[in-house]
Amino acid sequence: MGEKYNLILIIAIIVSVIMCLINILSINNDYYLEYANNICKKEHLLNYCKTIGSAFPMLTIVFLLRSFVCEPFRIPSASMMPTLLIGDFIFVKKFSYNIQIPFLKKLIHIKPPKRGDIVVFRYPPNPKLYYIKRIIGLPGDKITYDVNKKVLIITPNYLQNIISKKELPINYSNIQSSNFIQVFNNANYNIIADRFYKVPQNKKIFGGYRLLMRTETLDNVSHDILFIDKLPNQLNMYYHQPGQKEGSWLVPKDQYFMMGDNRDNSADSRYWGFVPEGNLIGKAVIIWLSFEKQEGKWPTGIRLSHIGYIN
Repeated sequence: MGEKYNLILIIAIIVSVIMCLINILSINNDYYLEYANNICKKEHLLNYCKTIGSAFPMLTIVFLLRSFVCEPFRIPSASMMPTLLIGDFIFVKKFSYNIQIPFLKKLIHIKPPKRGDIVVFRYPPNPKLYYIKRIIGLPGDKITYDVNKKVLIITPNYLQNIISKKELPINYSNIQSSNFIQVFNNANYNIIADRFYKVPQNKKIFGGYRLLMRTETLDNVSHDILFIDKLPNQLNMYYHQPGQKEGSWLVPKDQYFMMGDNRDNSADSRYWGFVPEGNLIGKAVIIWLSFEKQEGKWPTGIRLSHIGYIN
């Protein structure tokens, strides 16, 4: 979708340049005025040429900002709850890791991504789609996810540390009830609805289950994660990397392992594999607007307290 917007902007810039040239050539020049009138058919259409031509600087600035500085995105799903909620509008810093020339695959490297960063990227099975997840594994990391304890085990530079197998320290806080309730379609928790509600601890929703929460800290980045302790084991649905056990992955060179903070409601690298560096769009840095809404529904309010920098 981002590339379509850029294409529309480029077309608009070209049109505005043409209109601007027509306007410039027609000023105090009878020959070019007649020529411009022939192009515009009627003299009063020159006013439209002037108006459209005046948009050239603004369109150019917008194009440069979207392509190289920052780009707005909307959060459509619950996979990054509680950090990002359905209805959040965010800014993504485009030059966090690479500068990519629009419509080309050429990358200018700035700095490598960090573990714990929240990143927008092109979904590898379908690059036309944009996903947002948290970077969990860097190139060379060995990632293991314990589906029963809901915890991560990470061994950085696994092939170099195959003897010592020194694991990355990951701290988890005590488990507690969250303020979010998820509504299921049946009591087996295997058909999940897309409804999430923020509900005080002393209240319930019929057919709903209160999500559990804990704080996860890896590489000095602390963030809350949500999970469901009664959810059936989904290990058989995970991506099985050749040569690795189920639930374990060795991150290849120049690729990354992504996970959502809503661990049992996120289609991420556990299910479809790794994200190439060239697919990274940028780092999510700020929530600039937040609507109270459900997936696929109209907004019902504004969450002012949720606006701010993203951790």
